[in-house]
Amino acid sequence: MPKQVHATDRAPAAIGPYSQAVSASGTFFFCSGQIPLTPGGELISGDVRAQAEQVMENIANMLDSMGLGFNNVVKTTIFLSSMDHFGTVNEVYGARFAGGDMPARSTVAVAGLPRGVDVEIEVIACQ
Repeated sequence: MPKQVHATDRAPAAIGPYSQAVSASGTFFFCSGQIPLTPGGELISGDVRAQAEQVMENIANMLDSMGLGFNNVVKTTIFLSSMDHFGTVNEVYGARFAGGDMPARSTVAVAGLPRGVDVEIEVIACQ
């Protein structure tokens, strides 16, 4: 089975030349990094907890649109504007995986993120 592009209006549309998500062989689902942008295009800025909540909601909606949930996530990468945000983002992130097996994860601080946000998260899920 070739790759398949997935898109939903329940998460922000791509703001560049990329897809919201792509599946390979109908088994692995690669979701592009989500920033705190609402499906309607409103940027959530300032409070990093509010940013992280919006990012996780976007991911939840992307997964749901493909018939998946957080229990299907096998790997995540978290990008932060500062490691000072690690604790807050970790709390918000961890709440979505409560009661399930945790995926593998990397967290890195970067020099900058799209639109000047403080958090971006990408996920890989498996059917």
